[in-house]
Amino acid sequence: MIPAVLVTSVQAQTQAAAEPKPQGSAPALGEITVNIFPGGFNWPSYVAQDKGFFAQHGIQVDLQSTTGSVAQMTDLSKGRFDIAMTAIDNIVAYVEGEGEAPIGPQPDFVAVMGSDSSFLSLVAAPEIKSYEDLRGKTLSVDARTTGYAFVLYDMLARKGLTQNDYTIETAGGMVQRWNALQAHKQVATLFSAPFNILARNKGFNQIATATDVIGPYQGNVAATRRSWAKQNKPKLVAFIQAYVEAIDWLYDPKNHDEAIRILLKNVPQMSPELAATTYGELLDPNSGFFHKGRVSVPGIRTVLALRTRYAMPHKVLKDPMKYYDPTYYRAAVH
Repeated sequence: MIPAVLVTSVQAQTQAAAEPKPQGSAPALGEITVNIFPGGFNWPSYVAQDKGFFAQHGIQVDLQSTTGSVAQMTDLSKGRFDIAMTAIDNIVAYVEGEGEAPIGPQPDFVAVMGSDSSFLSLVAAPEIKSYEDLRGKTLSVDARTTGYAFVLYDMLARKGLTQNDYTIETAGGMVQRWNALQAHKQVATLFSAPFNILARNKGFNQIATATDVIGPYQGNVAATRRSWAKQNKPKLVAFIQAYVEAIDWLYDPKNHDEAIRILLKNVPQMSPELAATTYGELLDPNSGFFHKGRVSVPGIRTVLALRTRYAMPHKVLKDPMKYYDPTYYRAAVH
């Protein structure tokens, strides 16, 4: 059974998206559909809705939850929504024709704004206290060919463990991996907040934070299709502007209590205590949401280096700008 505290309420998101706009801010540009993975890392979008930032920029944003990257990338390729909040590794993989969905290369996919490093941490069972304790054990990933799996492989390799020293099983998304970890089906996995926080609260060990081991990492981005972006530049620029304003608002300490309220409204299964700890992680000045929604080009280089090292068939990937177009961000953030 999936713990309720870990599942974002799609109903709450839908209600939030449908809330009336502040007076005097009727949409001038129309609607944008944004596809998301459920979780607290959608906080800037929740804030932009709640505080009317989207409406003030003339757009109405409809947040739609996805069941996974295969469904998300398939639907993006078919134009079933406008923007995907997703790992840039997904964009790289599908541009290169290495994605899991059978949709072929997608050169139209492109990242247009940054969000965060994905907040990845290696979390292990209570009896696992070090990397060496993982030798001979079974760890879980969402899928063997995703970027987060490559992050895990590289973290272990940097600490002296080869892929022959442990076993990998696919266990699904973070909710599914958390359930499997509690059921002792595997002993470790990578989690993002708030899963790592919940695990720590239950006696599991956080062995390391990914960026502390592998360096800068570009995780989640706003991505779209180049063709849609070109045809809808005002909408896309407005979305970026509102999202950046929401990040600025979140980082302002005077908004702490209201930020927690907005998070709990959109993720009502989260406890106030968990929300408060999540605030500390997602809004850490050094490791939280990327300020101003910037893309970390060094972080993209890390993603490309990991795909070069671990993805099959082998390709040498070097150019971050093949997957990121800064045109719209520069137009939004002067």
